[in-house]
Amino acid sequence: MRLIITCLLTLLIFSCNNKINNKTLEVGTYRALLTVKDNEVLPFIFEVKSPHSLNIYNAEEVIAVDEIEYKNDSVYIKTPVFEGYLVAKISNEESLHGYYVKESLDRVVPFRAEGHLNNRFEVQSKSTKDVSGVWETVFSKGIANEEYSAKGIFKQEGDKVTGTFRTTTGDYRYLEGVMDGNEMKLSTFDGAHAFLFTATVTDSTMKGHFYSGNHWKEPFVAKRNETYELAGANDLTFLKDGYDSIEFTFPNSSDQLVSLKDDRFKDKVVIVQIMGTWCPNCLDESKYYSEYYKENKSKGIEIVALAFEYAKTKEKAFNSIDRLQSNIGIDYPILLAQYGSSDKAKAQEKLPMLNHVLSYPTSIFIDKTGKVRKIHTGFNGPATGDKYIEFKTEFEEFVGGLLKE
Repeated sequence: MRLIITCLLTLLIFSCNNKINNKTLEVGTYRALLTVKDNEVLPFIFEVKSPHSLNIYNAEEVIAVDEIEYKNDSVYIKTPVFEGYLVAKISNEESLHGYYVKESLDRVVPFRAEGHLNNRFEVQSKSTKDVSGVWETVFSKGIANEEYSAKGIFKQEGDKVTGTFRTTTGDYRYLEGVMDGNEMKLSTFDGAHAFLFTATVTDSTMKGHFYSGNHWKEPFVAKRNETYELAGANDLTFLKDGYDSIEFTFPNSSDQLVSLKDDRFKDKVVIVQIMGTWCPNCLDESKYYSEYYKENKSKGIEIVALAFEYAKTKEKAFNSIDRLQSNIGIDYPILLAQYGSSDKAKAQEKLPMLNHVLSYPTSIFIDKTGKVRKIHTGFNGPATGDKYIEFKTEFEEFVGGLLKE
C-alpha cells in the first residue's frame, strides 16, 4: 500500500512532460466528492478564499485551512491538526481530481471537486418525512462484539437536515445533509474522518448504513424516542480493585520523562487526558481544556495529556503533537504514551490500573492528594448542543469543588 500511495502521488505531481503550469485554485465554492465503500459518494462543500486559504463547511462548523501547497499542476490541501490531506491535479481552475490520503494508516480515498456548486447533496424528490427529534439507535445490531448504542439528535428545515449521533464514547460531530423523499443522507469531512450516513425513514423508524471512508461500513437501525438517554459517561471506565490512584512516566517532545510524581503536579488537582492527535472528539475536548487551563491554572490545577498515536515513528508522532499544540495554543504538556498504534487494548496495558480504555478521549480527575475521584469516558462536543453545555457545567462544578478541598 505504501508503494501504491507513492506512485499515485508521483503521477499527480508530475505531468507527462513535467512542465510547471503554476495553476492555483479559483476563488469560489466547490462541491467535493469522496468515493467511499460500495462506490457510495460522500459530498462536502468548501469555499476557496484565496489561492492559499479555504473553508470547509459541516453544518455550523467552519474549518479554516491555510496549509495549501502547489507543485506543478497539483495542489496539496492539509486541514488543521490532523494528518490527512487532499492531493489533486488541477485540470482547470475549477476542476480537481485526486485523493484523500492518510499515510500512517495506508488509506487512499478517491476525491474530485467541481467549482461553482454549493449543494452538498443533490435532491431528487421533495422530502416526505421529518427526522427532527431524538432517535434511539443501534449500530451493528446483533453482531457479536460490534453492537453499540447511540442517540441520534436531528433538526430538519425543509429538506435540510443537521445533527449528530452521540455514543457512550463521544459523538460523530457536525453532520449535514438532506431528506430526499424518504431517504436521509448525512455527511461530514474534517480531515480526520470522512463519514457518510444513509437511511430509509418511516414516521417512527430508520434503517441504514454508516460509511467511514472506503474502509468501513456498518448497518444501523433507529426508532423515535424523545426520552432516550445513553449510559452515564462517568461509570464506563474505572480503577481496578486495589487501586485508588494511577502512575505513568512518558516523554514529552523534548524527550524528557514526565511523571505524576513531578513537583509540577504536587498538591494540585490534575486532569489526565487520554487522547490522540488524530481524534476529532479529542480535538474538541483539547480546545475546551486549553481555554479552561489558561483561565484557571493559577488556582492550582494541572492538565497533562497522554497521546496514543498511530504514526509509524516517534518523530512523526511528536510532529503531530507539536502541530496540535501550536495550532490550538495548548499550554499543558502532551506526552507520547504510544506510537505505531492507537489500539485501546495496548493503551490499557500502559495504564494497567484501569479496567479498560474504552474511548479516546478519556479524562481522569485526580484530587490534591493524588487519588482518582472520577473517570469520564468520551466527550460530547459542540455538535451535541445542550449536551455540550451540560458537560461544561458539570466539569466546572466538579473541578471547582476539588480545587476548594
